[in-house]
Amino acid sequence: MRVLLTGAAGFIGSQVADLLAAEGHEVVGLDALLPQAHGGELPGWVRRHDPVIGDVRDPELLDRLLSGVDAVCHQAAMVGHGLDPSDAPGYASHNDYGTAVLLAAMHRAGVSRLVLASSMVVYGEGRYECARHGVVRPAPRRAADLAAGRYDPTCPDCSGTLTPTLVPEDAPLEPRSTYAATKLAQEHLAAAWARQTGGGVWALRYHNVYGPRMPRDTPYAGVASIFRSALADGRPPRVYEDGRQRRDFVHVTDVARANLLALASPAPDAFVPVNVCSGEPHTVGDLAEALARAMGGPEPEVVGGARAADVRHVVADPGRARELLGYAARVRFVDGVTAFATDPLREPAALAV
Repeated sequence: MRVLLTGAAGFIGSQVADLLAAEGHEVVGLDALLPQAHGGELPGWVRRHDPVIGDVRDPELLDRLLSGVDAVCHQAAMVGHGLDPSDAPGYASHNDYGTAVLLAAMHRAGVSRLVLASSMVVYGEGRYECARHGVVRPAPRRAADLAAGRYDPTCPDCSGTLTPTLVPEDAPLEPRSTYAATKLAQEHLAAAWARQTGGGVWALRYHNVYGPRMPRDTPYAGVASIFRSALADGRPPRVYEDGRQRRDFVHVTDVARANLLALASPAPDAFVPVNVCSGEPHTVGDLAEALARAMGGPEPEVVGGARAADVRHVVADPGRARELLGYAARVRFVDGVTAFATDPLREPAALAV
């Protein structure tokens, strides 16, 4: 199979490229080397794939690269929590306009199979149950509650305590950040393209991905990378809220394998979202503590507070990925985090301030 892989030099994309090549597929790599994630040069681990350095927003380039392609694996994106709303034009341009340009080029080339890198951030808060009212969307977390250390959301009907449960793919979608809004827009664009063209889309909603090749020391980096950088400098990892917020930390090699399975599976009839997770939920505090132990560093510092776009609990239901793609994570949390203590990371380019 000949696959156009966007974001081929990235944290996840480079791992997908390795797996595709190992399985005998032909990788047509494309990457813009955005400074938010990359140093100034092509990382050594992706050079053997000889990716094209270029922009997914360039329609003429896409027309050339899509010749003879059987499927597209779209990993390219501007990712992470970012700085503030001033990032919005960049997120919208790279993530949404870039996806629109790619989908239009796929239509021109007659390519009808797409694997889209989406994210758990499209859900906003996770799924909750109230003892009195069943499954509810939680009331917004108020600034006064966060300041007082009351972090768990409450029932919008009775203000009672909620129990977090697994989030299925048909849960309501409520993005809380600019990045999240652009990831949901990518899904909508891909779904519209599928309906209009008869194409098939697997939208892989990644949960908290960590592992080798993560970018480091940048405001766009993931929490595992931020914790590791602090520990490497002899500082305790700073954990927001009370450290008990639950997530699903999934190793990048498992995420790459989910992409391979999606590409190898029959294309769906239209647009199908799929959670890609470990199925082994842990708290952010668990991550900080496990990484501190692995690195022999200081104990985490729980600092309270919360960022405006943060949510409390998001833990995925892995059932659909298992049923439709035959996917189940292989890397256990302790093993993956212990290895992450010494995994190679990516040096970012200097960002303008």
